[in-house]
Amino acid sequence: MPASTWRATLLVALAACGFGSISVLMVLGYREDLTLAGTMAWRYLLATPFLLAIAGRGLRELTWPRGLVLLVAGGLGQVAISGISLYSLRWLDVATLGFLFYTFPAWVVVISAIRGLERVEKRKIIALALALGGLAVIIGAPRADALPLAGVVCALGAAVIYAAYIPLLHAMRGPLSASAASALVIAGAGIFYTIGAIWRGEFHVGLSPGAWAVIGALALASTVMTFIAFLNGLAVLGPVRTAIISTIEPFYTAVLGAIVLDQHVGPGTAVGGVLIGSAVLLLQREPTSP
Repeated sequence: MPASTWRATLLVALAACGFGSISVLMVLGYREDLTLAGTMAWRYLLATPFLLAIAGRGLRELTWPRGLVLLVAGGLGQVAISGISLYSLRWLDVATLGFLFYTFPAWVVVISAIRGLERVEKRKIIALALALGGLAVIIGAPRADALPLAGVVCALGAAVIYAAYIPLLHAMRGPLSASAASALVIAGAGIFYTIGAIWRGEFHVGLSPGAWAVIGALALASTVMTFIAFLNGLAVLGPVRTAIISTIEPFYTAVLGAIVLDQHVGPGTAVGGVLIGSAVLLLQREPTSP
């Protein structure tokens, strides 16, 4: 491959690792007495100026109606996805959350099929079967050691919301660049999380050095730098190859959780994760000509 392709592949892989670190960092934040609302408020507020600067000239095409929609609807969608998924950490380990959330490509197919936007061909049926089989193995029901229902509902609920959010965000974006639209969504999420954190009495400045380290890593490493790496890699590789490389994200989360949090991956989670990862890879394959 050309050197530019190798660099783009590395950037997308680094972005996947950045996204995959969020749940691990949040668990570390809980250990520093951080709250979900307060942590996410600071994360998005600190990331917003950097992302707006990156968007730069792309914001010139912004109109007030479109900007308001992205701030409000896009921001609320981001709050729902991040809040519900990370809330599941009350019951789930980071590896299980990562694999359950990564079923969202399968839910995209289901939603598109229900709306009549896509034809459900054999390849997609096999991928859905793999994803559902992976879910069954990970969840473990109806065994006695099945995962807590509340955690499963939160993780899968966030995945389904994200699957519906992707085409909605594309429609709201219109002619805006991806960087400009994403910056506004992040800004909106920061506003709503801050309002929620203040209302709950969880927006604090006097935090421990460890807490600020977690917030800084979330804002800069897992949001700003990850965002830059992902967009630059996507521009070279295109959406299909980018999605395939990004499949490393839940596996990276599982390994990082085992190393940093001592949350070891059980055989059910490992097998289910492989099935879900296989489903995602299959969904990214170009359909063969008849």
